[in-house]
Amino acid sequence: MLLGRIRATSRTLRFRLAAWNAAVVILTALVTLFGLRQGVHYTLVHELDQLLLEDIREIGFSIGELHYPTADDDLEKDLERKARGHAQHGWFVQLLDPDGKELWASFSAPPARPLMPQVPDGTPVSVDSVRLVQRRVSRDKSSPIIVRVGATLSMLQQDMSHIDRLAANAAIAALLIAPACGYWLAGRATRPLADIINTTDRLRPEQLNERLPLRGTGDELDHLSRTFNGLLDRIAIYLQQKRDFLANAAHELRTPLAAIRSSVEVALNSDRTRDEYEELLANIIEEGASLELLVNQLLLLAETEADRLKTRGQPVRMDEVIQKAVAMFHGAAEVRDLELYCEPLPAVTVEGNRDHFRQVLNNLLDNAIKFTPPQGRITVSLAAEAESREAVLRVADTGIGIPEADMAHLFDRFYRADKSRRRDIEQRGTGLGLSICQAVATAHGGHIHVESELGRGTTFVVCLPLAPNASS
Repeated sequence: MLLGRIRATSRTLRFRLAAWNAAVVILTALVTLFGLRQGVHYTLVHELDQLLLEDIREIGFSIGELHYPTADDDLEKDLERKARGHAQHGWFVQLLDPDGKELWASFSAPPARPLMPQVPDGTPVSVDSVRLVQRRVSRDKSSPIIVRVGATLSMLQQDMSHIDRLAANAAIAALLIAPACGYWLAGRATRPLADIINTTDRLRPEQLNERLPLRGTGDELDHLSRTFNGLLDRIAIYLQQKRDFLANAAHELRTPLAAIRSSVEVALNSDRTRDEYEELLANIIEEGASLELLVNQLLLLAETEADRLKTRGQPVRMDEVIQKAVAMFHGAAEVRDLELYCEPLPAVTVEGNRDHFRQVLNNLLDNAIKFTPPQGRITVSLAAEAESREAVLRVADTGIGIPEADMAHLFDRFYRADKSRRRDIEQRGTGLGLSICQAVATAHGGHIHVESELGRGTTFVVCLPLAPNASS
């Protein structure tokens, strides 16, 4: 049980952050302490060397320039007094002849060591826990004297031992404090992650109202929380749209099915004349066609959502598609006393599915005819934009226009801007036409937008990428 908890803790991000933090802090502390220790040692040795060099220069000057004799009582007393004044540092003086024989030594001097000809004059060296420096002093009528000044390293070693103990205590403190502080800091740093985990554990498809708290720090975790909240908002909107879509689809499917059932029930209630049966069957056929249209449109939208819409990638002459669609809708426009005008069309080629482009144009023309009052005008135009490499299709009418409040929802599924209009045979639609136009345009790498002024008319603009080899 305990071993399992330890293993689980060791796998957490908090533990890993704490371990890395402790390792970095401890390593930095050890390197810093070692560097300080070496720096202090160098400084102490350097100061001792400077004192020894200063002393040997003074003694050499006394012997060489002031012409003290070797065994002069004044010189001996002076050197002895100096040695006793620095006795706590183990300071000593030795005077040697050129053969290394000791001529005189202070009371604290160790046994005379052999001369060191390989060491240049005035260069401090360490020999057997003693720091010393020697210098050859020349005299006028006498042989030169080797002056050797030194001091034991015991005081320096004691100081370094004290520093080593302090460094060891500091290292032990770092070993104890760094992991604990690192674990505490890692816990504070990863607390927002725990909030994210707890919040996501509570989320359910039917309940997406909860959001991550924002601390306002502006750091990466705050940005992650904001991004995650945005994702939840989009998911909630998507699921709500799905629910609305299913509810609207069920409602739209129910209407023709109810009409078909009603017609069949009427036909079965009593005997009818031939004309009455033909009328009922005609109603059933018409409602069946409406049902078929709705199902086909739903399937097309499902394909676009699943990214399974077959765009084929074949070259399509948009001017030819427009000409055929306009020719087909001329009759419907004349019945409603409308002028359907097609501007001269340039030869423009795009890539995609001809049938889908035809459906987009059919939907736009059908809407324009439905919502343009008699004696109105519908204009269709096509252009190739050289700069953006796009084919631009425009369907403009002089109809009733679209209210500003409806513009943002115009391409939503089953959305109808004219909620007050009668659902008669002539004006009835599925509410999916503009959604399909947008889905087809997007699937082919294009886009659609609308420009409208209430009471003045509406223009739908469809932009599609030109074929790679198309001339603009």
